[in-house]
Amino acid sequence: MPNPILLGVNVDHVATIRQARGSRYPDPVHAALQAEMAGADGITMHLREDRRHVQDEDIERFAACTQTKLNFEIAATDEMRDFALRIKPTDVCLVPEKREELTTEGGLNVVSNDNAITELCASFNDSNIRVSLFVDPDQTQIEASRKAGAEFIEIHTGSYAEAKTLQQRRHELQKIEQAAKFAEEIGLKVNAGHGLTRHNVAAIAAIPQMYELNIGHSLIADALFTGLPQAIKDMKQLMLDARRQ
Repeated sequence: MPNPILLGVNVDHVATIRQARGSRYPDPVHAALQAEMAGADGITMHLREDRRHVQDEDIERFAACTQTKLNFEIAATDEMRDFALRIKPTDVCLVPEKREELTTEGGLNVVSNDNAITELCASFNDSNIRVSLFVDPDQTQIEASRKAGAEFIEIHTGSYAEAKTLQQRRHELQKIEQAAKFAEEIGLKVNAGHGLTRHNVAAIAAIPQMYELNIGHSLIADALFTGLPQAIKDMKQLMLDARRQ
């Protein structure tokens, strides 16, 4: 029997729409609760340093009422560490962050920042918060993640999702497959995300080491036409079907 695969729904882009007009709606917490009811296994929210979409209050409100779990994406800073330790999400995912980027452009350089990341991992582990590091499918970074004290990695699937040719996509998929296998061999659990859509998710979901896929932008885009609950149900079914094959 194949291992289960979980779907984490990122609601950041609901907040992006709200912030575009400075209104009180749409509410990302309402979207998160709808996502849970539709079958999401967890909710991802990224509190960026510039607060461009999700706000502090959104995180606090959802952390107080979640029925599944909060995967709290943050930059590796003291401010974000202190916030996370206060609200105590189930998971923290450390991600790289640049103010000028539209979205996260690549994985953490754990090797070059090992001391700081190790200290952050220790802080979260001491508070029983599971730590994931968002990294490229690179064995050196994955090994550094294990040494830093992370329980999970989240493999950055952006290069796979953005590949222009079938040959490029196969090459990127092979890198992800090899990275996931290596991570499992050294004792890490494996998540993945970035750029995944209903058109490209199956090959990633079929990788047996994958524990959870975190998907946001494409789900919110699909929700414009199908509604959020149906978009989530469709995505999860695609993932489950791929895992069963």
